[in-house]
Amino acid sequence: MSYNSDFDLDSVLNNCDISDIGILIDHITDKGEGRIALSSSACGQLIAVKRSGIVEEDDLKLISSEIRSFGGNTIFNLFRGGNGVTYKEVLTDVAEHLKVNCNKNSSCERIEIEILLKVLEQSIEKMTEEERKEILEGFGGSYTTMTGPALMLALQTAIRASGFATYKLAAIVAQAVAKAILGRGLAFSTVGPLMKGISTFAGPIGWVITGIWTAFDLASPAYRVTIPCVIQIAYMRQKMLNEKNKDRENAHATEATAFCPSCHTPHKINAKFCQECGHRLGQLSIK
Repeated sequence: MSYNSDFDLDSVLNNCDISDIGILIDHITDKGEGRIALSSSACGQLIAVKRSGIVEEDDLKLISSEIRSFGGNTIFNLFRGGNGVTYKEVLTDVAEHLKVNCNKNSSCERIEIEILLKVLEQSIEKMTEEERKEILEGFGGSYTTMTGPALMLALQTAIRASGFATYKLAAIVAQAVAKAILGRGLAFSTVGPLMKGISTFAGPIGWVITGIWTAFDLASPAYRVTIPCVIQIAYMRQKMLNEKNKDRENAHATEATAFCPSCHTPHKINAKFCQECGHRLGQLSIK
């Protein structure tokens, strides 16, 4: 079977940790128990990946294909070479079933964020006043007594104002999903720092996830895979973007402006010689 690539999904899978892949594999294989719509060979291959801790290119293609296959029906899958629908179609389908108000023409990242915010909105209703205060302050907002739309608007504003806040939200939602469905969370070394100060969020959001899960569990077996996978991928995308932002910041710091001690001409901080006077650069005055 030929493989049809899907940039929106494959770009994330190709830049992720094996621990995050392990969560996806558990969602796809029902913690290794297998599913009717999943072939025994595919299930065996994915379980072997999780056990070995080694993921190859063909394994990533299989994960991508299976997620998209669960998102399509049999006819679509046959016409698309067995790879399923596009990830964008899977994502918009999940958004519709979760009653997320979003533009289908938006990027996958934007739709994923709207799904996360929808879960957050439903969680707020189950929180105590103290939990709401902690959540808002945990995302960098200032709390006053608020309820309903006003509180949600304040949270959305605080989260959208910071890429790291979006990453934090994605991690917390994915953590709650993994615990509610798989009985385990994300890797502690990854989630620990993000959960600091907002640990109470895990409880209410877990209740919401369990409620959503129960509702769609009755609707279609496909949602047992697509809903948690979409949320896990949303987290993986934000994690990838956060790491890329760190790399850009480090690169920018490396190229920071410095001045030649001889002629005072500005140059990159890692330059060995001044381009103006040829002076060997040693101790620098950094602006």
